[in-house]
Amino acid sequence: MRAWFLTVFLVLCAAGAAAKGEKAGEFDYYVLSLSWSPNWCLREGDSKQSSQCAPASGYGWIMHGLWPQYHRGWPSYCPTAKAPPSRSMTQDMVDVMGTSGLAWHQWKKHGTCTGLSAADYFALSRAAYGSVVRPAVFRQLDTPVTLPATVVEAAFLQANPGMDANMITITCAASQIAEARICLSRELDLVPCGRDVIRDCALDDAAFAPLR
Repeated sequence: MRAWFLTVFLVLCAAGAAAKGEKAGEFDYYVLSLSWSPNWCLREGDSKQSSQCAPASGYGWIMHGLWPQYHRGWPSYCPTAKAPPSRSMTQDMVDVMGTSGLAWHQWKKHGTCTGLSAADYFALSRAAYGSVVRPAVFRQLDTPVTLPATVVEAAFLQANPGMDANMITITCAASQIAEARICLSRELDLVPCGRDVIRDCALDDAAFAPLR
C-alpha cells in the first residue's frame, strides 16, 4: 500500500512540471514569455558577454520564447521529424529574440513540441510577439528605478485592451523584474493562464534597469 501511495504522489508531482519527450502537437495553449533585456544583462548576459547586452543595443522587452503549455505542466524536448532551423532562420530572429543562440534553444526545447516546422514556429513566434503591445513607458526610463511588480502588470493591461489580470503574470529574479508571461490560444487570442503559470511576483521594490 505504501508503494502505491508513493507512485500516486510522484505522478501528481510530475503533472505540474516539465514533461520531456511528449508527443509533438499535443498541448492546450501557448505562453508568450517576454524578458526585460537590461535586467537579464545585469543578471547573466554581461558575464556571458552576450551581444544582446552591447552598449546602445536598444533591446527592451525581447521574446524569451513561445512555449506550448498544458493546463498543468508543459512539454519539452519533444521527438520530431521536422528539420532543425538553419543558421539563417535563427539569425533572422535576432531582432526580437536578442541572439540566434536563444532562437535555436527555444526551437530545441519548445518549438519541437508544437508540431510545426521550424520556419512556421518562428513565424508564429514573431506573430505572437507582434500581437502584444509592449508599454512604451519603460523605454523612456533613463535611470534605474524600483517599483512594484503590479505596476508592470498594470502597464501591460492598459496597453492591451481585452487583456485581463488572469491572462498575464510578471515574474522576478534576483530582486529584479524578469519577465511578462502572456497566455495565448493556438490562434494567438488572449486566454486565461493555468494555475502553474499565474504566479505573480509579489515584490513591491523590484529593480528595473533602463535601456542600454
